[in-house]
Order: sequence, then structure tokens, then C-alpha cells
Amino acid sequence: MSPLTWAALAGAIGLEVAGTTLLQLSQQFTRPWPTIGMALCYTLAFYLLSIALRQIPVGLAYAIWSGLGVVMIATIGMVLFKQRLDPPAIAGLAMIVGGVAVINLFSKSVSH
Repeated sequence: MSPLTWAALAGAIGLEVAGTTLLQLSQQFTRPWPTIGMALCYTLAFYLLSIALRQIPVGLAYAIWSGLGVVMIATIGMVLFKQRLDPPAIAGLAMIVGGVAVINLFSKSVSH
């Protein structure tokens, strides 16, 4: 798989995380600049995801996208928005990271 494919997926994840962060900052679409930024981030995220899907099966791409996105958003929520995670939430996030690692390291569905 091309390094550009993985870069597209990484970019898609980063933009989706930025868009979700801006969604929180938009205060339910009442602040125009975060709302516009959110829409742009989501649009570009899905464009880059479509590029990644040329070579990565949709189920695997989405598992990586959603898994890493959830962990990144939870971290941003803790740092930026002072949201708290209890031990079961942290354990669940660790399992998500482990699942993404297993897919990438051991699955024959992802060609390296």
C-alpha cells in the first residue's frame, strides 16, 4: 500500500478530529467561525477518506478512522474542555487502541 494512502487516511482522521473539536466550539452552531471551520474540516476529511478507500478496504479504514478518532477526541475533551474519564472509559479507550494495533500488525486484510 502506498504511503500516500496512509497519509490520506491520517489526514482524514486529523481533519475529522479537528471538525469534531470545532463542533464543540460552535456551541450548537451559534458561533459562525467554528461552524464554518467544522464544515470545511468534515468535507476535507471525507475527501481524504475517499482517497484512502482506493486501496484500504472500507471496513478496515473505518475501524482505524473511528478508533483513533475516538481516542483523540477523548484526549482533546480531557485537555481542552476539562472533561473527565473514569477508569472504565480509559480501559475502553485502551481496548480501542489495542484493536487498531491488532488490525494493523496482524490482519492479512491490510497489506503492508
